[in-house]
Amino acid sequence: MESSYKPFSSQFSLIVLIIAFFAICHVSASAAPAPAPASFKKIYAFGDSFTDTGNTRSESGPNGFMHVSNLPYGMTFFRHPTNRYSDGRLVIDFVAETLSLPYLPPYLNSKADTSHGVNFAIAGSTAINHKFYVRHNITLNLTPQSLQTQLTWFRNFLASRGCQAGKGMPVMPQCKAVMDDALFWVGEIGVNDYAYSFGSSVSPITIQNLGIKSVSGFVQALLDMGAKYIVVQGVPPTGCLPLTLTLAALDDRDGMGCVGTANKQMGIHNSLLQGKLDGLQRQYPHAVISFADYLQAYNTILKNKEKYGFKEPFKACCGTGGGNYNFDILSSCGSREVSKACVNPSQFVNWDGIHLTEAMYKVLADLFIRQGFCRPSFAVLLSSKRRGG
Repeated sequence: MESSYKPFSSQFSLIVLIIAFFAICHVSASAAPAPAPASFKKIYAFGDSFTDTGNTRSESGPNGFMHVSNLPYGMTFFRHPTNRYSDGRLVIDFVAETLSLPYLPPYLNSKADTSHGVNFAIAGSTAINHKFYVRHNITLNLTPQSLQTQLTWFRNFLASRGCQAGKGMPVMPQCKAVMDDALFWVGEIGVNDYAYSFGSSVSPITIQNLGIKSVSGFVQALLDMGAKYIVVQGVPPTGCLPLTLTLAALDDRDGMGCVGTANKQMGIHNSLLQGKLDGLQRQYPHAVISFADYLQAYNTILKNKEKYGFKEPFKACCGTGGGNYNFDILSSCGSREVSKACVNPSQFVNWDGIHLTEAMYKVLADLFIRQGFCRPSFAVLLSSKRRGG
């Protein structure tokens, strides 16, 4: 990958429960009234492998990571593979827990209960339409899906509920039933675009511009269909991933030990994306569009890794080769060569060379939801939902 911009035990005392409940609404140093858990009744999620909860299986996964249906994927929480690219839960799973909602079923599971939402994210997905890559002889036969694919899936989902929605169309009762009380979570998307185009004739600037245009256009399409509460994750610091660290020159490192050029590119990407989202917020003042700063949240964790319980910021828990990164692209997690993971994944930031451990996703989710790494904050979004319905 080349570059890219982050519940309680019954044994707790009542006092601890109350304190923790009110801690949900803390944003930076200021406190606000705690949000009601049932503020949203459903979630619709989009994105790539950082958000995919099962639309991909081993046989359909991206090149190099085609064993997601095998252990040790899923070993920590579910105790079996769930086609999530981690040892357990993802950010979107912790978002669902925070809202007291079930984990989101993947869209491609036609038998799933979708009354509380659907996950349209799929591993390998790009922000830019697949046809662009075909046109430039960058063939992605195993992962042809893009944000446009996910938008089509969402439209099909709406149609299956008798809802036809779009700009200028009257609001149908069937649409209100699907869209009202819904949180739209647009997970990280864009990392794959940079990765797939690396070494091609397409410049990173072109990918940046087209990728951001695609994401902002996707968000606008959701708004035109009636979405009112949207969280959009930026891209993470891909320069901190074992894959990037393994491939990059040793003299290309920043102050944290990550690949400097990659992280700089991701920072620019996120700044431009946030500018586009700010423009959409002005254009759709009735909505709340929150930007989840993936890069800054991730960097905050790395700079304070001991505080968050991490000992290995760059080494893959499920990998091979040892050394600083324990990663070999030819022997990826879940393959015959890598059938076991580290015994303490909660101390690792990275799971398989690209994707993160459940422990890292849990901290990231907490920073997004409770610690002010969403702008406007998640507490503000929930407060607006309570006021506006």
